[in-house]
Amino acid sequence: MSSSKWDKTKLVSRYVTEGPKSAPHRAYYYAMGMTEEQIHQPLVGVATCWNEAAPCNIALSRQAKAAKIGVSEAGATPREFTTITVTDGIAMGHEGMRSSLVSREVIADSVELTMRGHCYDALVGIAGCDKSLPGMMMVMVRLNVPSVFMYGGSILPGRFKDRDVTIIDVFEGVGKHATGEYSDEELKELECVACPSAGACGGQFTANTMACVSEAMGLALPGSAGAPAPYESRDEYAIASGQAVVELIRKNIRPRDIVTRKSLENAAAVVAATGGSTNAALHLPAIAHEAGIDFDLHDVAEIFKRTPYIADLKPGGRYVAKDMFEVGGVSVVLKELLKGGYLHGDCLTVTGKTLAQNLEHVEFPADQDVIRPITNPLSPTGGVVGLTGNLAPEGAIVKVAGMKNLVFEGTARVFDCEEDCFNAIQAKQIAEGDVLVIRYEGPKGGPGMREMLSTTAALYGQGMGDKVALITDGRFSGGTRGFCIGHLSPEAAVGGPVALINNGDRIRIDAEKGTIDLLVDEGELSARRAKWRPKQHNYQSGALWKYAQLVGSAQKGAVTHPGAKFETHTFVDL
Repeated sequence: MSSSKWDKTKLVSRYVTEGPKSAPHRAYYYAMGMTEEQIHQPLVGVATCWNEAAPCNIALSRQAKAAKIGVSEAGATPREFTTITVTDGIAMGHEGMRSSLVSREVIADSVELTMRGHCYDALVGIAGCDKSLPGMMMVMVRLNVPSVFMYGGSILPGRFKDRDVTIIDVFEGVGKHATGEYSDEELKELECVACPSAGACGGQFTANTMACVSEAMGLALPGSAGAPAPYESRDEYAIASGQAVVELIRKNIRPRDIVTRKSLENAAAVVAATGGSTNAALHLPAIAHEAGIDFDLHDVAEIFKRTPYIADLKPGGRYVAKDMFEVGGVSVVLKELLKGGYLHGDCLTVTGKTLAQNLEHVEFPADQDVIRPITNPLSPTGGVVGLTGNLAPEGAIVKVAGMKNLVFEGTARVFDCEEDCFNAIQAKQIAEGDVLVIRYEGPKGGPGMREMLSTTAALYGQGMGDKVALITDGRFSGGTRGFCIGHLSPEAAVGGPVALINNGDRIRIDAEKGTIDLLVDEGELSARRAKWRPKQHNYQSGALWKYAQLVGSAQKGAVTHPGAKFETHTFVDL
């Protein structure tokens, strides 16, 4: 489409491209080699989280180039930019993990500022690792400009001792090495073969979970979440995403037309059905918050409880993202959920069609057991369960996919940071029947709500994974498995009940009933509460201090601003 056919009177890029007052702005565009036609077309931000920090992001620049081709072919002008990521696999198990959840907000904020500052009319957002996916979707909803999300793709599985392995096997390998099960040479071999390509972690961990969410919620093109990062077909999806976003400008379809209460319920359903990451219970409320929709941990957990678990994916199951892609991808899961009445098929998507229309031609694949039919699920309820009780009045969450025993009662063993617990595990100072308590790791108290994968993987590596439970006001990796309960709210830093636990207290967790209780009488708890004093963390300046001042409860997504309910305008209506 030529520029003469675009009416820019309602597009925000008019502030930098149209009329005599924009002559200085146009001068900058000419300096970058843009033609007059390109200047007067809609300007489309193509944002990625490309960097050299980790394999999750290393292929995103290539895909951005392809998305720009699609934007140009459709008659608009792409403007590429990048934002940060903090990659959990490398940040894991040390102080760097405090930066991870904070990066979700920085990603959303930095894309918002770039879009606002340069008056871009639409957004293609390509994200690779855990926090970058929700961060990119949050800003799309916040800005409410026509937007298409695309996942950068998963890593291919490695091979070790004649089986598929992922990065989680390496984390668990550290525990096996500590017990002598793996020699130095075996651990070295495992670390060298576990990650053979570009792409995000291969199991149904946070990145692949949120990629499935992007399709279920309607912000991504059908099928775009599936192909591994190295596959050339991913570039085709990037071109199509660029073309699709220009079509959304023409039709004036915006993210808040797509992200509704019903589509958020669809997103929660796909997390449950795939045994996805507990982190989704943090990210879905945060995305909802950007649209002004109340959808908290309890709402998410309610969907989890009523949705069958049908995709047999790691860490609770046997397969990786590549396997699901090869039998038809998340579309097959969505079609089964729709067939069973677990999805709202009438939700609008970035194709301009409804979810049900997008899935019309999807057939259930025969001769495979990666995805079960809805009539024969792995379990009748989702792979993730919400808990409440006197230890978590505002809620907590546990991934039960692959677990056999859903009830645990044991003796509290209390640690005020993750490192102390990890060291106790490595020193084999943990006993069967312990409930390990890691506190002061919440959004405020950490600050940053660290993930505990190094600790939980070390437990499994030592064969203790099903003999103890672990509870925290911090988070778990999507790769965590076992009786590991996260997101305890209120957190210890604000005087939540988790701050009142003493060594030797009895704790009962029932994931069938959805309860988590400290078996201490109320009189004793009141006495402890009267003596409790806030614990100061080490981050008294800088970005982590700033985050701690702003961040709210994990129950509502650990968000840092008032959200769409308090808006006086959206960016797109400037």
